[in-house]
Amino acid sequence: MRFADSIVVVTGGASGLGEAVVRRAVAGGAAGVAVLDAQSDRAFALAGALGETVLAIPTDVTDPARVSFAVNEVASFFGRIDTLVGCAGIPYATRTVDRDGNTPLLEGWRRVIDVNLVGMFDVVSKVAAVIARNEPGEDGERGVIVMTASVAAFEGQVGQTAYSASKGGIVGMTLPLARDLASVGIRVLTIAPGLVDTPIYDLAPPGLKEQLGQTTVFPKRLGRADEFAQLVEALAENGYMNGEVVRMDAAIRMAPK
Repeated sequence: MRFADSIVVVTGGASGLGEAVVRRAVAGGAAGVAVLDAQSDRAFALAGALGETVLAIPTDVTDPARVSFAVNEVASFFGRIDTLVGCAGIPYATRTVDRDGNTPLLEGWRRVIDVNLVGMFDVVSKVAAVIARNEPGEDGERGVIVMTASVAAFEGQVGQTAYSASKGGIVGMTLPLARDLASVGIRVLTIAPGLVDTPIYDLAPPGLKEQLGQTTVFPKRLGRADEFAQLVEALAENGYMNGEVVRMDAAIRMAPK
């Protein structure tokens, strides 16, 4: 499934990894790109900058009604959906028991699961229902879904119980989703990025990014969002890739903290 002439939906598409995918899809000749993001101002600004083939739809992935509206809006505006890239997610860090013996409020823990995992599944299932209406192409393929996990799914650090659980859930549902959707010709894949230079590091203390870059095996730097987007495109184009989780992490294995 090539970006060229296709309709691509990107959740979390207004910044970071998602924005890089949006920009690559536009540059790759996509017939239409939908930016679904809770950051409405950023989503509209990006769409305005990239031209009339980009549609911005403010979307909170934890709100099933908004997700349904967004997916229906994309299908109505562009006529179909070929590719979904799920990048919507939030970070969260808190120890199970802090130094004073306090435990965290469950609201924050649940919020991470709702956004990163439940929200991902809701978007995937609703977009898949639209993709399933496409005419099948080569090998009977109708479309492809690429989700975003994290190396924290495998090596969660101190304080990352909620985040790791949410990303581990994405890893865990990759193969079942691929099996579920095989009957309608949809491939499902997941990328597990390591340390990638995105706006999450904008407020980092001076020198932190360089320090983190030295923790990888090779190359000794943070990843780039455009490298993530390049991998998304490669997975979408490779028709024999399905049900797989691919690490993009410069061979890092995260330490406890």
